[in-house]
Amino acid sequence: MPSIEKLEKKVLSGKRIARTEALFLSSLRGQAVMELFSAANRIRSHFRGDEIDLCAIVNAKSGKCSEDCAYCAQSATSAAGITSYSLLGKKTILQKAEDARNGGAKRFCIVTSGRKVSGRELTKIAEMVSSVRSLGLLPCATLGLLSEHALKLLKDAGLERYHNNLETSEHFFPNVCTTHSYGEKMETIRAASSAGLSVCSGGIFGLGETWQDRIDMAFALADLGPDSIPINFLSPVKGTKLGRNRLLPPLEALKIISIYRFILPDRQIRVCGGRLQTLGEMNAFIFFAGADGLLVGNYLTTLGRGYEEDLRLIQHCGLALA
Repeated sequence: MPSIEKLEKKVLSGKRIARTEALFLSSLRGQAVMELFSAANRIRSHFRGDEIDLCAIVNAKSGKCSEDCAYCAQSATSAAGITSYSLLGKKTILQKAEDARNGGAKRFCIVTSGRKVSGRELTKIAEMVSSVRSLGLLPCATLGLLSEHALKLLKDAGLERYHNNLETSEHFFPNVCTTHSYGEKMETIRAASSAGLSVCSGGIFGLGETWQDRIDMAFALADLGPDSIPINFLSPVKGTKLGRNRLLPPLEALKIISIYRFILPDRQIRVCGGRLQTLGEMNAFIFFAGADGLLVGNYLTTLGRGYEEDLRLIQHCGLALA
């Protein structure tokens, strides 16, 4: 029989746990969950140290999306009341980037709605990327299903990292989106790697997926090898297909972080959207459950919290900024 202690030792020795062992961790209840958090925290400290990597984003182009992602307020099928606008100007983007830098963020991500940006938009964003890097930030981008050629153009402009989430397991993905495929997402992630970019890819939890789906996605990510794994928790938005879903229980959300740390021990595990809504007063547990990265400031269509509050949280946990 597996045990938390045996699996922790296995991970610390550089070996990979099996899917059945990850499922065992997902079945833990009561006091054993706290033991899971402690083990994940030690794995984080061993492989990642005690520094927290901060990133911020800007919703550079909002709404009017052709895709039908069930969780998204910007989806073509969404009736949520959001503000739609075309690509923001360079001046506005740079002001947001300066705010992020002054708030302690190391990375700044330009995010656009839609299947992918147009050629004209790509040229404008490449200029923004160069300017963001000149501010001393590491530029990232989330611009949809781009080709390797387009990604190389961004790399040449100074892009550090490209983000494209798998969202969930391959098995569950058709329940989340039908206008593009899981395979297309995999192709984009591999194209970003081939272009020489660091890759950020993770998913969103609370969509109705099972623990098996969560674990299958983690192992898919382990095979793809992204540097950063964003963990988002669904914050149901009225007017979307999943608007009636319930928030995940805080302990279940923290278990996801810990199990991902066991499966992806040496990767950045970054807690992003839905953090405050899902975790509430247990927000401070994210690092002790194994996370070493954070999305700070506001999200795409929902509010986050002030930079100062998260910087204070990191300090109070005895951690430092990367």
